[in-house]
Amino acid sequence: MRFLIDRCAGAKLAAWLRDTGPAGLAAQSLGPDPGDRALLELAVASGRIMITIDTDFGELIHRQGLPHSGLIRLPDVPAQQRIALTAAAIDQHRQELENNALITIRGERIQVSYPPAN
Repeated sequence: MRFLIDRCAGAKLAAWLRDTGPAGLAAQSLGPDPGDRALLELAVASGRIMITIDTDFGELIHRQGLPHSGLIRLPDVPAQQRIALTAAAIDQHRQELENNALITIRGERIQVSYPPAN
């Protein structure tokens, strides 16, 4: 599995993903922020699961029907818990992520969904 980590998800999460095996690409390493739509397009083009705390990606995928390669959203997750909860989501929901699931983590709860088929 490969990941694209949004700037807002944090440098520590990006470093952990890069250092622990999964191929992680930090959005901040790409230069100025190109915006959510461009990041989502990059994730799709490179076959990466997007990781973010930004809820706008859910809007782009669910409501606008944009293609994606999977998404892990961490809204309201404190920075000190992001690594542990992301690790748990990847471990517990690997198959779903490989099938382009959208995973939202709120508190200790992990919700898996899929956007409607176009």
